[in-house]
Amino acid sequence: MPERVSVPRITPEASERRVPVTGYTLALSWAPEFCKPREGQPRHAMQCSGNNGRFGLVVHGLWPDGRSTWPQWCRTPRSVSPAEARQNLCMMPSTNLIARQWAKHGSCMARTPERYFKATRILWNSLRVPDLDRLSREDGLTAGRVREAFVVANPSWKPDMIGVKLNQRGWLEELRLCYGKNFMPTRCDTGRIGAANASPTRIWRGL
Repeated sequence: MPERVSVPRITPEASERRVPVTGYTLALSWAPEFCKPREGQPRHAMQCSGNNGRFGLVVHGLWPDGRSTWPQWCRTPRSVSPAEARQNLCMMPSTNLIARQWAKHGSCMARTPERYFKATRILWNSLRVPDLDRLSREDGLTAGRVREAFVVANPSWKPDMIGVKLNQRGWLEELRLCYGKNFMPTRCDTGRIGAANASPTRIWRGL
């Protein structure tokens, strides 16, 4: 863990959109796939250089959802402090990501960054991460098998509560876990479920 970190200023990339929150998505990125084209980029050095170890699943963000859209970029005078960012680096290994997730998503569901990241940590710490490295070695791997492995590690979940995002070549990019407004696991809608169970799936191990 670095002794000190700096937190960038984030400029909104779109207009403010405030709509009622109907649920939440916890997006978990597969770091080896994310880092494959970014290993030498200074912006992503903390997650991708290898100097801080190798990451597996990391939190991309906790996103509030709406009925046909989602809230985003809600105006707030609050920003993420270096101390708050540092506290979350093992979960989200990028100060730019931390600052951006607060500005785009957290600002629409919590009064302060501290409350937003506390909720994110509670959800993250409640999960058991399946061994995706070992899973990647299975022949005939599918998105459904990835869901099954997550359910085995987290028996309170069901396959239709787990979105699987693959890139165009079939490599795993993210798991998107669907929650209701009460922060309990719920069935994903068509916009979040992602790949069909039968979809051939590959998992990059970073080798």
